[in-house]
Amino acid sequence: MKIETALILCAGFGNRLNPVTLNTPKPLLKLKDVTILETCIDLIIKLGIKRILLNTFHLGNQITEFIQNKKFPIEIQVVQDGNKILNTGGGILNMIRNFQDENFIIFNPDTLWDHNYVKEIKKMQNLYFSKKLNNILLCINKNLSFDKSLKGDFELIDDLLKKNENNNFIFIGCQILNRDLFKKYKICNFSISEIWTELLRKNKLNGFESFNKFYHLTNLETFNKLKDF
Repeated sequence: MKIETALILCAGFGNRLNPVTLNTPKPLLKLKDVTILETCIDLIIKLGIKRILLNTFHLGNQITEFIQNKKFPIEIQVVQDGNKILNTGGGILNMIRNFQDENFIIFNPDTLWDHNYVKEIKKMQNLYFSKKLNNILLCINKNLSFDKSLKGDFELIDDLLKKNENNNFIFIGCQILNRDLFKKYKICNFSISEIWTELLRKNKLNGFESFNKFYHLTNLETFNKLKDF
């Protein structure tokens, strides 16, 4: 089995990167003359995914025009959040409602995704299906983060994510989720972390460790450092 549909979360305001995101949506910020959204799409193409859904809200018309003009060699559908931003959970649910896929791989485009992630994500997908999981999050030890100010989100023990006093692992913006996790939710503003929290309580939040260096557009200071890197 394999994932056929990838989602890219592109609806955020990017407030931590103001003022550059006041007129340019965060996914269209450039490093080395390439938008971070394009870098994410290129990785998805390398993974052999069939289609991409991406959601928009803040300056969404710019993202729609970018997709139309680039003519990527993969099916891409732009889904509007609507009149109100839906946050990560609501945005995902709004994107998948018209598709029958059981499993989706979801990306945050503010991670700098390169070809080094291809093998790891394929291994994560294989683990997901071989163990018949309904969720898995790609994480790294915080020592591998370019931005040393980032705090850990979880501890990773025997492929399970937990919360404790250490929390040495950072979620880096790639996850595979089964649509059944959203059964009790309606399309509204809610964070995907609500689903994670419920899975944590049941000791059923799964993690997969990446060993790549993690570059992330945390804020304006980090963005400026990456431009000079």
